[in-house]
Amino acid sequence: MNIDSIQDVTCLPFTAFGPESAEPIIFIHGFGGDASTWRNIQVQLENKRRTIAFDLPAHGRALADFEPCNAVGSAKAVVKSLDALKLDRVHLVGHSMGGAIATLIAMRSPERIASLTLLAPGGFGPEINAKLLRRYAVGQTEAEQQVLLEQFVGLDFELPKKLADYVAMQRSTPGAAEALKAVSGLILEGESQGVLPTGKLDELPMPIKVVWGTQDKILPTRQCHKLPGPIACHVFDRVGHMVHMEIPQEVIRLILENTR
Repeated sequence: MNIDSIQDVTCLPFTAFGPESAEPIIFIHGFGGDASTWRNIQVQLENKRRTIAFDLPAHGRALADFEPCNAVGSAKAVVKSLDALKLDRVHLVGHSMGGAIATLIAMRSPERIASLTLLAPGGFGPEINAKLLRRYAVGQTEAEQQVLLEQFVGLDFELPKKLADYVAMQRSTPGAAEALKAVSGLILEGESQGVLPTGKLDELPMPIKVVWGTQDKILPTRQCHKLPGPIACHVFDRVGHMVHMEIPQEVIRLILENTR
């Protein structure tokens, strides 16, 4: 069952699949993305688990009703949305900026999070390809986005057809590029990004998995080295930043392991 919601302005727009369950899997996309980035994984999990993918503030269907904000503001918006949906305990899966947001939620409300799966998460070190992200935020032609998106994936991966066209169309929506430019200004500090207190990860009670690709050109894989505590780090060779798009079967397997 697929449900798309943009009705309640106190709740972020979301796309839900699967039967109702006590502890659904919540997907949080990265900078410049939207809930649709998870659709392939949600469809494959539909008969196994309840999944919900949000559009973050100033992204996708949340462009008009939610102001641009940093990871802290987005984390608060996600928590408010969980409250609106009366979800007391959930599994979190976050990619890139969404990984930073998921980590912040887990650190602030650990009793509410059953598991944490982080795909190339933001905030695990200061290094970030800020120049690429700024260009990605405002590129409004298919040709420009094609060149940019190729930097997000591994060398052997072929981008899905029409992805560049879809992203360019999203950027050409009135106010979209300006909103993402504002978000980039809030999450980037010059050529660096804000850093989470990752030293406290070992204090979290839930199982944590971190997934990264060795060819990530946005966030270096070394940011998952030497994390504290019993964190499972899964590093895949010849994979770029879009791990959930490039190796969906491996990511699904790890999500199911972590949410078991």
